[in-house]
Amino acid sequence: MLLIPAIDIFNKECVRLRQGNYSQKTVFDKNPIEIAQRWVDEGAQRIHLVDLNGAKDGVATNYKIIEKIKKNVGNIEIEIGGGIRRIETIEKYISCGIDYVIIGTKAVQSPEFLSEVCAKFGLKIILGIDSKDGYVAVEGWEKTSNLSTVNFAIEAQKAGVKQIIYTDISTDGMMKGPNLKGTTNLAKSLNIPVIASGGISSENDVMNYLSNEKYGINGVIIGRALYENKISLSKLINKLHKK
Repeated sequence: MLLIPAIDIFNKECVRLRQGNYSQKTVFDKNPIEIAQRWVDEGAQRIHLVDLNGAKDGVATNYKIIEKIKKNVGNIEIEIGGGIRRIETIEKYISCGIDYVIIGTKAVQSPEFLSEVCAKFGLKIILGIDSKDGYVAVEGWEKTSNLSTVNFAIEAQKAGVKQIIYTDISTDGMMKGPNLKGTTNLAKSLNIPVIASGGISSENDVMNYLSNEKYGINGVIIGRALYENKISLSKLINKLHKK
């Protein structure tokens, strides 16, 4: 199972939100590039980046910082989400070496766009599903659609999506544990891998996901718990390697 540290970038700083609320923002570091190197040094094989300005405004605002992070970390995989709503933006990220591009809001607004980018870019496209009370949220979590999360994921799989990141907004940044049941139910309904995100607060949360890996949960994104030193990435990676 992949352990994926998250770096959320807002106004060029490393921040965390609570439940996707931009007014409940905590700045953890002024330098996202140094934070990325820290996670590489601790053994991360993939890093999850979010351009929060982009998610809110629909423009790849922090592109230059993201480009520098990829250049610094070399062969470590980078996935990026936030404000990616045009093919030109995807091409721009891929051309600078980004390994995976996460499509969220645009996939909800335009299923045709999702099909098109899956056909064009294949495995480099990840669908990001942000869910609130069983429905898909969009535009930096500021709006909730009338789309059922599970039904949307099933249709996306048919459209060619090969990997999904599932974030439960109600748990994200709250440090009260993840929605294990919701994530597992989603994974069971699909034939493609699901990466879990939101609510990870302890090693025990990660181990619970590990016990459900057989259902198709192949990764866990960890954010606030790392920054508040509730989890040591290096120790947890070593623990998983011993299993």
